[in-house]
Amino acid sequence: MSEKTTRYLELSNYTEQLIRDGVLRVGDKLPSIRHACKAHDISPITVTKAYYLLESKGLIEAREKSGYFVRARLGANFSEPEMTHPVGASTELQVSDFIFQILDSVRDPKITPLGSSFPSPYLFPLDRLGKFLANSARKFDPLSTVTDLPPGNEGLRRQLALRYLAHGAQVPPQEIVITSGAMEGLNLCLQAVTQPGDLIAIESPTFYAGLQASERLGLKVIEIPSHPREGVNLNALEDTLRHHPVKACLFMLNFANPTGSLVSAESKKALVELVRRYDVPLVEDDVYAELYFGHDAPPCSKTFDPDGQVMHVSSFSKCLAPGYRLGWVAAGRYAEKLRRQKLSSSLATTIPVQQAVADFLKQGAYENHLRSLRRKLAEQEAELTRSVEQYFPLETRMVRPLGGYFLWLELPKQVDSLRLHQEALARGISIAPGPIFSAKREFKNYVRLNFGHPDSEQRQAAMRILKELITAQL
Repeated sequence: MSEKTTRYLELSNYTEQLIRDGVLRVGDKLPSIRHACKAHDISPITVTKAYYLLESKGLIEAREKSGYFVRARLGANFSEPEMTHPVGASTELQVSDFIFQILDSVRDPKITPLGSSFPSPYLFPLDRLGKFLANSARKFDPLSTVTDLPPGNEGLRRQLALRYLAHGAQVPPQEIVITSGAMEGLNLCLQAVTQPGDLIAIESPTFYAGLQASERLGLKVIEIPSHPREGVNLNALEDTLRHHPVKACLFMLNFANPTGSLVSAESKKALVELVRRYDVPLVEDDVYAELYFGHDAPPCSKTFDPDGQVMHVSSFSKCLAPGYRLGWVAAGRYAEKLRRQKLSSSLATTIPVQQAVADFLKQGAYENHLRSLRRKLAEQEAELTRSVEQYFPLETRMVRPLGGYFLWLELPKQVDSLRLHQEALARGISIAPGPIFSAKREFKNYVRLNFGHPDSEQRQAAMRILKELITAQL
């Protein structure tokens, strides 16, 4: 990263912190570009880029012939949802039919995809990736059908190890197993450390893919309370580990789906120490970690894992190559077991795809793409938050995420989100109703909305219709 790039991000982060700490308040004028140049010894272009970034996040606004001012903080009219309180103890899962019924209903591309689990495919450099893939196919070495069997392509695993190192985690390439997406990675991890009938700990709410994987493997789950901003509650988790025979923990710690919560570095370290103390493996589903809006990437739990207790699962599906189905597991002490399971289940992940993505990372194209993607998602988060403020009732509760592409909304108690889903779908709009994120189908008045698609007149019309449907229920 160039010095100029660093300076504009430093000014943006510094100003953002002043706003969040209340030093700069709504309506306060920011220093003029000329004054900021003198105060920080930077160029006008650097100041302008910093102010543009703050404006895209909805934190400041430009007023003609007057300068930049702190704008009304988006989401400030809404209270935060509270810590969840799952009901009951362990649960035998029967959720797949229910989840598939809802997911099958939103495949139509004509549907406004507020309930989608995917960002817009137009955010990704698919044309450029295609050139790398074509080059990989042309240069395909027949011997790679053997050499790139699990754990996977050596060049790709080396590039991933370098990315871990850049984020403060030492992960040798030999501990990385390439998978066909994160979903296969989750399944392999759970298979490595559980047997049918075992109990695993999940957060509440949780991403439904984890519920589906657990049900397929015949596992029981116990739901751990979580906060929509801070993530899983460690006190509740320790109490669960003390009193129940938990065989594994399955958590999202960075921009969790559906809440967008972010577990702090200190809490991640404490979490890893906790599972080490009870000798329980931690499976971290970390597919959104690259989609942070601030200056620094959040650390993954592998950063605090000297003993290989953590299986860190991620993929390129949410940040680079949707549809390529390319993921991996930094499996620690379980790497050899996962390698054998991968061989016996799907044999290998598509080899030309592995080679193409390895080349893409090696040439530095990935970082350029990620900077652009993060900026666009931050802008789209601000746009959807404005729409929620404009159209949803004041009793709505929400927390603005610091990354990812989901908003988790608690609607007034009278609202039935499953009914809202059905009525919205009849009007050409998808939403993700809260009950699909719970083993016990809780969160009946919650919805998850996707801001991974650019704002449009179609989406504004959809938000107006949702307002109408919610008002009718109230």
